[in-house]
Amino acid sequence: MAHKKGQGSSRNGRDSNPKMLGIKLFGGQIAKPGSILCRQNGTRWHPGKNVGVGRDWTIYSLIEGTVTFDQGGRRINVLPVKSGQ
Repeated sequence: MAHKKGQGSSRNGRDSNPKMLGIKLFGGQIAKPGSILCRQNGTRWHPGKNVGVGRDWTIYSLIEGTVTFDQGGRRINVLPVKSGQ
């Protein structure tokens, strides 16, 4: 077996596209129904009240309200907007 690589072979050329993961709406911001709060792989952040989880672990809002975090910033909730404001 030859120990020299053949002409034209390359060891490079493997790079994946960026996935744009992370928090999209932070605490105190207003979320509309269906708005994405966070994109993640696995449950780095967990869903809380008024929040749903997509098939790819995307956390999204079910209602209009204010985004809040608890459990040390690891659980995401959406609290409804008070009508008196």
